[in-house]
Amino acid sequence: MNLLEPTPKELEGQIAVVTGSAQGLGLGMVAALAELGAHAIIADVQSVKAKSEAARLAAKGLKVEARLLDVADSQQVDRFFSAVVDEHGTLDILVNNAGVGQTVTPIVELDDKEWDRVISITLTGTFYCCRAAGRIMEQQEAGRIVNIASINGQNPAALVAAYNVAKAGIITLTKTLALELAVYGVQVNAVCPGPVYTDFNRTVMAQRCESIGISEDEMIDKVQKAIPLGRWGQFEDIANVVTFLCSPRTSWMTGDVIRVSGGLEGVSAAPPKRTST
Repeated sequence: MNLLEPTPKELEGQIAVVTGSAQGLGLGMVAALAELGAHAIIADVQSVKAKSEAARLAAKGLKVEARLLDVADSQQVDRFFSAVVDEHGTLDILVNNAGVGQTVTPIVELDDKEWDRVISITLTGTFYCCRAAGRIMEQQEAGRIVNIASINGQNPAALVAAYNVAKAGIITLTKTLALELAVYGVQVNAVCPGPVYTDFNRTVMAQRCESIGISEDEMIDKVQKAIPLGRWGQFEDIANVVTFLCSPRTSWMTGDVIRVSGGLEGVSAAPPKRTST
């Protein structure tokens, strides 16, 4: 028996919430969890898109539903998780995937509004969800939380300081919560994805291309050549590790931070001197 191979329906009957999952990596995680038998909840501020994707997956025979959630609203987060438990009786899995990218900007030109936007959604939103879910799982004395950080949180890239700080904060939050909930049998781990060609990455790359004066194709090739395994990540590369952490196969893991990046540790290149204004 290969302990790394998932068993069919190993998450049968479990209630799993994935935040920010109406598209991209989060949606891939929802599908992967549901395929293993979980009742997966798409929790997203984009309610129309979330409902459409939930209906599409449900049509394939998967147990998926959509619920509105703005992770930056503390009271809404608390109400959301209370409602999930009231309706389903439990909360077994939380994947904190919700977050936003930062406009590519040097720190000396980064304004308060952009800093606050990135930190409030990406870091504080993860904190709100961890706190609400942690209270529930503590009482249950069971549960798994997986926080989606980034290789930027381990090795920061230039021109996205707020994003780097938010993801580094998620890593520290993960390790702290893992210590505090360990005695209750609740496991808390983090995943640090590398480059996956989502809409999120496409937007950031376009800004980086403009800042250094190269085309998008040139940037795609540049990133690919920097990845030791020689290719960009796919949705399933990240979803496979997330479902692994949500499974009984990882019963002796907590406070761990797993980098899933094809071997890429980070992008630390210094940007060129800017034109004086």
